[in-house]
Amino acid sequence: MLRIHGSVRSRATRTLWMAGELGLSYEHNDILPRSPATKTAEFLALNPNARLPVIEDDGFVLSESMAINFYLAKKHKSPLYPSDPKNESLALQWSFWETDRTDRQITDYVNNTTGPEDQRNKAVADAAWAALVASLEVLNGALAKTSWLAGPDFSIADLNVAGALYRALFLDLAAWPNVARWLARCWDRPAAKKVRAMREG
Repeated sequence: MLRIHGSVRSRATRTLWMAGELGLSYEHNDILPRSPATKTAEFLALNPNARLPVIEDDGFVLSESMAINFYLAKKHKSPLYPSDPKNESLALQWSFWETDRTDRQITDYVNNTTGPEDQRNKAVADAAWAALVASLEVLNGALAKTSWLAGPDFSIADLNVAGALYRALFLDLAAWPNVARWLARCWDRPAAKKVRAMREG
């Protein structure tokens, strides 16, 4: 039995989305990042880093959302995992790119522009936005040449990057029309809609 630890308001978003795409049954331990539940001895035995998400899959324990998604897609022989080595490499490329170029940047920008006013830091928001703009330019340019990031169809690459860009659904992306169209297509998938309803419900 698959067990997913992590709130849908964390990076577990993309793990829950992947489980939905694969049609998997799972138990969901809905805990928030940095919450007391991540500091218990039981949880730290699963992930000493005290970070989310973590999965338990019939005794196999794995953390880091990107690794989890590649594991699940490959284990279940999903077409979301590219069979062609070049497209597989592109999926890895874009997933690694996302963790470096958009994940923290969009979180810092949104938290410091829409969070409680006494917790906002304009300098952090401005730096995050500048970095995010540069990344959106790169992504927009790539999507001018192809509909999807790793081959002719929606794949784990699109899921991983779009999952991290959930907050971008609420930003003005007019300057990056290719990103806006691609992001809408990704989040229009049934499994994505379910995760979004979980997150916003």
